[in-house]
Amino acid sequence: MREFMLPQTWPQSMQMLMGIALENWLRYAVVASLAWLLAYVFFRKRWWRRKIIQRDPTSADVRREMKWSVITAIVYGCVGTVTILIGKHYGWQMYRKIESHGWTWFVLSIVIAIVVHDTWFYWTHRLMHHPRLFKVFHRVHHESTNPSPWAAYSFAPLEAFMQACIFPLLAFTVPMHPLAFFAFMIWQIVFNVLGHTGFEYFPSWMMRSRLGKLLNTPTNHIQHHEKMRGNYGLYFNVWDRLMHTNHKDYEARFNEVTSRS
Repeated sequence: MREFMLPQTWPQSMQMLMGIALENWLRYAVVASLAWLLAYVFFRKRWWRRKIIQRDPTSADVRREMKWSVITAIVYGCVGTVTILIGKHYGWQMYRKIESHGWTWFVLSIVIAIVVHDTWFYWTHRLMHHPRLFKVFHRVHHESTNPSPWAAYSFAPLEAFMQACIFPLLAFTVPMHPLAFFAFMIWQIVFNVLGHTGFEYFPSWMMRSRLGKLLNTPTNHIQHHEKMRGNYGLYFNVWDRLMHTNHKDYEARFNEVTSRS
């Protein structure tokens, strides 16, 4: 085995780290800011009946969420930098030319990434609720009992590391073009922020449809923040249904929120 040699100088590596961290933070900040402006400023009165918990997040909560989100972005930068350096030296599944795998695989790789991430999230999330792990991994995130859009990246460093590991997991197992991974990250942050904004945006008929059995709703995740247990999924409600970890009153809560006049 070849001796591992960093392909860049330490200053260049640190520059890469800060660049990845800044990119993650800016992408997150743009989506979270837009969600905040729409839900809590421009359309607050019109949308308030769909506010799942009928009170605003406190300013102290928002400041705390922003602080931890900055730390999360730095952790993402660390994991991203190490992954790229190892990948460039030893080889990985990321490829540069779309033609080498074609457009069908380009789209399919995004779908695979979403499914893999949903599975990774469900099981690591459920594991972090173990009493021996909760305090050091997940307690910070659950300080937001009435989360704002800024809670989506409000993680303790160990949980941020766990979340960031989806990058090396995909990079070393699934052939992906960087643009496909970028598209996946846009999906990830948009869905994540919407799930923490605190408003139910799905129509009332959804829970009676097949779509309601497949996709998660903001009500599902806000209920998780309220109750501290159950509703562990991210994008889909499949694992929660298979493992019987949905709250027994999840569908009733969704129906109550969406029926408000």
